[in-house]
Amino acid sequence: MRQYSKDMDYNEAVLLTQELVRIPSHKDVEDRESKVAEFIYAYCKEKGLEVEYQVVEGKRRNVIARLRGNGTGKTLMLSGHIDTVPPYDMVYDDPYSGDIVDGHLLGRGCNDMKGAVACMITAMVNIKNKGKVLGGDIILAAVAGEEEKSDGTALVVKSGITADGAIEGEPSNYGYSLGHRGLEWIEIKFIGKRAHGATPELGINAISKASKFIQKVETDLMPKLKERKNDYMGPDIMNFGYIHGGNAPSFVADTCILQFDRRYTPGQTVDDVVKDYQDIIDELKAEDPEFNAEIIRMEENLMYDFDHAPLIPEPDSMIAKTVYKVLSQFTGKEPELMQRGWTDAGLLSTYGKIPTVVTGPGHIKWSHAKDEKIPVADLVNYVEIYTKIAEEFCK
Repeated sequence: MRQYSKDMDYNEAVLLTQELVRIPSHKDVEDRESKVAEFIYAYCKEKGLEVEYQVVEGKRRNVIARLRGNGTGKTLMLSGHIDTVPPYDMVYDDPYSGDIVDGHLLGRGCNDMKGAVACMITAMVNIKNKGKVLGGDIILAAVAGEEEKSDGTALVVKSGITADGAIEGEPSNYGYSLGHRGLEWIEIKFIGKRAHGATPELGINAISKASKFIQKVETDLMPKLKERKNDYMGPDIMNFGYIHGGNAPSFVADTCILQFDRRYTPGQTVDDVVKDYQDIIDELKAEDPEFNAEIIRMEENLMYDFDHAPLIPEPDSMIAKTVYKVLSQFTGKEPELMQRGWTDAGLLSTYGKIPTVVTGPGHIKWSHAKDEKIPVADLVNYVEIYTKIAEEFCK
């Protein structure tokens, strides 16, 4: 384990972020997050935190670290994922350098979200080193798999770990989120009948049927989605993202595949979402006996036991009030209440029944970016922010 000098100019969280970035942990790496989990485990153990593994799959593990309180206060969970997306076509010669250039730390995963994990660990270590015992426990959940099936956080929930409030450390630019939509990926397979292009009347064109479906969704369903609004996340939304049909210009297309992303607000289930589209299919079948389509929930988005559920807003919860207070005091202004994409907070909220707020260092514009980076100042500042949240919440 690397020994860190107490006289370093940079905050410990900056050095730790560099170390974490230098360990690739995406889906194409052997055993994926295993090596970064091993590093975090050893680091936390060296710093005197209670630490254990949760086995997700094979060598893939969550790291659970604890700083015990005296039992009189509330328990806080600090949650962050340790996997990243692959480097793709990043502009850096070395996407895992962790170099600091012009006040920013560079590299895949620094912003999304190894920087936040480093800040959480450093905040816990700082509180421990102060020698002050808080009333409640602080639990770190450094989890696997958020960029794929969120199997790490799903395991945390299923393991029965509980807390009175949680922070999900996705990049927030000194703002925070109390809620976000649920997420579902849907495929519609349209089934036609192949025929030669010279005799199209002998076939059934699946592309034409898909076109009818798309038009009906746009005219009948999308206006209804706009009416399903939530104050903390906006309305239901959807996006047609992929379509492929047929084999060649000279054949009537006998199949067409349409895939889309649907984001839904609390109060709805996945069954409700699917029904929106099944109703349209049923209407089109009633109008056109040759219309044939089936709905498929896309495997790439399916979890093993849970759905990509919404983060349920709890604005009156103690964790929401604490985050608002600390961010307001730290920045000297009203923090931005953000709308954002899906995070593991949805699992902690919906299935773990833990009031959860999203706030973390960095800016979402650098997540998954070719030039992913994070301001060094954010790493320094969020150690203080997380420390103050913990001291206020767990006192």
